[in-house]
Amino acid sequence: MLLPQFRNLAFGLFAALFFSLVSPSALAETDPLPSWNDLPAKHRIIAFVRQTVTPESARFLPAEKRIAVFDNDGTLWVEQPVYAQMVFTLDRIRAMAPSHPEWRTKEPFKAVLENDYKNIPGLSLDFFELMIPTHTEMTTGAFRKTVSEWAATARHPHFKRPYAKLVYRPMLELLAFLEKNGFQNYIVSGGEVEFVRALAGSAYGIPPNRVIGSALKTEYKEAATAPEIIRKKKIENISNGQNKALLIDRIIGINPVLAVGNSDGDYEMLEWTTAGKDGLGVIIHHTDEKREYAYDRLSGMGTLKKALDDASRQGWLVVDMKRDWLNVFPDE
Repeated sequence: MLLPQFRNLAFGLFAALFFSLVSPSALAETDPLPSWNDLPAKHRIIAFVRQTVTPESARFLPAEKRIAVFDNDGTLWVEQPVYAQMVFTLDRIRAMAPSHPEWRTKEPFKAVLENDYKNIPGLSLDFFELMIPTHTEMTTGAFRKTVSEWAATARHPHFKRPYAKLVYRPMLELLAFLEKNGFQNYIVSGGEVEFVRALAGSAYGIPPNRVIGSALKTEYKEAATAPEIIRKKKIENISNGQNKALLIDRIIGINPVLAVGNSDGDYEMLEWTTAGKDGLGVIIHHTDEKREYAYDRLSGMGTLKKALDDASRQGWLVVDMKRDWLNVFPDE
């Protein structure tokens, strides 16, 4: 039997050897969601994933049925004070203005160039008119390139950081945790699909074929060197409300088992996912006015009223950002 002093020495040597051999990344894997506080929301998500991938569990699902869908704005990254796509559109109007002198006297372009946003009633009402010259009559490749170049230099008006730095760290951890456990993660955004596709790979590691969103009409066009897909001046679909569920059904063809959103625009997506006994619906509730923003019922961006009222009845998990998230952004 070792004397006490030798037992302590042996334990110290063992601990030193263990921590020298085990990498920090391996230790971090013991907690798949380190930026989530150790509270019921985190426990429920981890338990759901564990049950889904454990063959002995009543909730076990084969890999092909492990489909998770995520809203983008306000769910994966910041959506206040206006959506990133709106900021992109306004920036493009200013950049293109020298080639369009008529915009100096034509609304809503005039208001944008004069930073007179109060004269753009409910900005979104005129958003399509602003989108036309900035989003259309170009190839899908050219548009994605323009978006990527914008994202490299654009800064959020409040945080003064690139939008890629304003993705939610807890959500990146959740995406990685799901991927590691055989889930296929999809973005189902109200934003224009090619705008989101241009950013989803670098921001979240989600490839273009797993992005669903609002879409413009496109046209196949013969060209001198190779055919082109041209973006036209007409909306094909709006990915919001019921349309989110319809697009999931049409494009994925498999009911999701996990849906995460943050607004009433995600209601039907959450409802469609949790209609069966195996699904989990999650709402990100913005309650942290210091680290991010606090908003729900009265917000023009990400209005959360009906979904919040019905969450308990529907069995949806409401994640309180202020309470449940230890960190908000990657660089915290």
